[in-house]
Parts: sequence; C-alpha cells; structure tokens
Amino acid sequence: MSRLLDEGEVGVKYFQVVQNVLSVIVMVLFGVLFGLAMLPSYFLFLEIGEITSGKSEIVEAAGICISLGLGYILWGVVLLLICGVIGGIFKMRKDEGRYPLRSFITIQWAFSLVSHRVAQIFLGLVIPSFLATTYYRMMGAKIGSGVQLLSIRINDASMITIGDGVVVGGDATINGHLVESGEIVLAPVTIGDGAVIGGGSVVQPGCKIGKGAVVASRAVLPKWTEVPDGEVWGGIPARFIKRVGEN
Repeated sequence: MSRLLDEGEVGVKYFQVVQNVLSVIVMVLFGVLFGLAMLPSYFLFLEIGEITSGKSEIVEAAGICISLGLGYILWGVVLLLICGVIGGIFKMRKDEGRYPLRSFITIQWAFSLVSHRVAQIFLGLVIPSFLATTYYRMMGAKIGSGVQLLSIRINDASMITIGDGVVVGGDATINGHLVESGEIVLAPVTIGDGAVIGGGSVVQPGCKIGKGAVVASRAVLPKWTEVPDGEVWGGIPARFIKRVGEN
C-alpha cells in the first residue's frame, strides 16, 4: 500500500511539473502570437504614414488616428484567425466519456480553452457576423446555415453541434465539459434546427435541444437534459413551461 501511495505521489508531482512547464510555454507562445498578429497592422501604419507624410498637421494627425483604428480591427481579425487555427489543432477528438483530470487529455483541452479565452478579447466586437461563425467553425463547431451567434461563451466548440436557423443569445454559455470527482467529463451538446438559446442561459454538457425548442433567458439546463421539439424550458434548474405558441 505504501508503495502504491508513493507511486501516486510521484505521478501527481510529475503531472504538476509538466503542467507548470506548459503554463510558461503557453504564456510565451501567446505573447509571441499577440505580437505576430500586430504585424499587418504595423505595415498598415507605415503605409498610411508615408501617404500623409509632408502634408498638413491635421492630415498627418488624421492619418495616424485612422491607421490606429484600422490597425486595431486588423489585429483583432488576425488574432481570431490565429486562435482559431490553434484551437482547431488542439480541439478535443475524444469520444464522450470520463477521463483522468491529471492526464494529457486535460492538457489538450486546456490549450484549446486558452485559445478561446484569448480570442474572446476581440470576439465580442464581431458578433454576430460571419467572422464569429468562421472562428467557431475553425475551432471545430458544427454550425448550420442562417445561425445567429451573439455569445462569446460557446466553449468546447468541437463538442457543439448547432442546426440551421438557431439563435444563441448574448452571454449564453454552452459547455461541452465539466470537472467532477477528479475527472474531466466530455459530452457533446446538440441544438436542433430553429431552436433559441436565451440570453444569459447556461447549457451544460450532454444536453440535446430539439427542433424549434426554446431555452428561456437565464435558464440553467442541467447536464444530459433533453428538451423535446417545440417546447419552452426555463428556470433554475430548467423545466418544461409550455409548448411553443401556447399562451
């Protein structure tokens, strides 16, 4: 028994060392990526500076201000693309199930999560738009046509399937994972065609939301809940309220 405990302690210490080393690597990596994302903006700044150089003071000032504004937008778009690529590389490719929290699966998930958190710096400025939808698709989400995504909190994108014509309200949170009992639990979330996820609501892992269903604003849908087609659910925890179209 003592030997098993010793081996367990070594395993924990080894994982903590690996985790700490990777944390430093991630910070350095994203610092570099932040800088690289500014590169197109830097050249834009130089180009506009050359155009306005030698002109009146107000023209030069306007050139600087315009280049800074456009440069910020360009930096944000490039940052989204970079984060989308990295998140896509590290997206979860495991089946639904439970996995040890101290494992390389957790590290893979963490890389994807960090990519998404970095992207959130700019993501809120481009929702809803094709840029946001493209970003989530790059992260691995399966998204149908005519979808309106107003939230930056669609986490674990590779575990999320969104049907045609779905509306995800602002500040809605959709998770494909949870941590419990020393394990990371992965479970896909499926949202049927024409469904509405209200603003500020929370959809937990494993949930299946039917076609035309509505999850009311600020409702909390517990893990592995199934909402049938055409039903309205609300509350904490969310429960059936009525059929869509009923008074």
